[in-house]
Amino acid sequence: MKQGTRTRGRTSRRQFLSGAAMAGAAAVAAPSVVKAQGPTNMRWQSTWPSKDIFHEFAIDFAKKVNDMTGGDLKIEVLPSGAVVPAFGLLDAVSQGTLDGGHGVVAYHYGKQSALALWGSGPGFAMDANMLLAWHKYGGGKDLLAKLYESIGANVVSFLYGPMPTQPLGWFKKPVAKAEDIQGLKFRTVGISIDVFTGLGAAVNALPGGEIVAALDRGLLDAAEFNNASSDRVLGFPDVSKICMLQSYHQNAEQFEVLFNKARYDQLPEQIKAIIANAAEAASQDMHWKAIDRYSRDYVEMQTTDQVKFYKTPEAILKRQLEVYDEVVKKKSAENPLFKEVIQSQIAFAERATRWEQDTLVGRRLAFDHYFGKEGVAKSL
Repeated sequence: MKQGTRTRGRTSRRQFLSGAAMAGAAAVAAPSVVKAQGPTNMRWQSTWPSKDIFHEFAIDFAKKVNDMTGGDLKIEVLPSGAVVPAFGLLDAVSQGTLDGGHGVVAYHYGKQSALALWGSGPGFAMDANMLLAWHKYGGGKDLLAKLYESIGANVVSFLYGPMPTQPLGWFKKPVAKAEDIQGLKFRTVGISIDVFTGLGAAVNALPGGEIVAALDRGLLDAAEFNNASSDRVLGFPDVSKICMLQSYHQNAEQFEVLFNKARYDQLPEQIKAIIANAAEAASQDMHWKAIDRYSRDYVEMQTTDQVKFYKTPEAILKRQLEVYDEVVKKKSAENPLFKEVIQSQIAFAERATRWEQDTLVGRRLAFDHYFGKEGVAKSL
């Protein structure tokens, strides 16, 4: 009797352990079942034509994320106009028509004027990289989130990719003084709309893919877009042979990656961390690629396309600063959030640019020494 009891006990124990093992195996297998459901797919759109290097930058960012997540997140990037017009990107992402997008913050100027402070204007002597430093470490990121909340935008934003100073623009003839801009039908975006209006131009804000056609048809007399590579591939040298370099209207701009907030919030924390780090990695890679490609196309436009480049006269640059100050005072009086962003930028810029001006050596002397009229580089 006792022996039978012990046997039944051992059998019962074996059944319990076997059941527990099976349950454990099921628990271990569960993640594999979830993973087998496939990756998260996102459909994005950029604000750039497919042939523009900016769209290439958008694809570069998506590839970094896709590769770093091992395919668990797959982002497809469509060119401007594939789903919505360029200036409709923010609404499309916010409403979930698109899962995300690639553009610039200044394109949202019509919804909240303070948004253009991430790109339009002199940046209070900061370049785009310093503006990104303010964004990450000086309070800009929280202010941008506050601005999006103020207009009910259901998005998560990542800024990256510091842009070099943008040209004053493409003209029919060189401009020598601020008065030469008066009466011109001119294309620009963001707060630059107000600056060029203050300089006397009749401004038309067009997305990048529409500018050259407008110049060709006479709807514009002059226009600015961004850089040598974009301007060349979009066809600016086909409609103008005069480009004025250096300007304060967009001295410090960067790209923006947008996610629909609901879609972003559903992502695992590990993938969110990858996205944040991918933005920083893409930022530097884009900067390196831009130096290589912009400098090549700058040479090609001079040699192959016969474009003549001129430095914007200092008198025009000074007038830009004066008009910008007038615009800032007006906008700050109208919009408390605009004033809050301006004050934050000034506080950071005063410290950072003073350090920069005191610390960094001017490179013009070295350039003239090696590549000027009597440059020694070829003899080395």
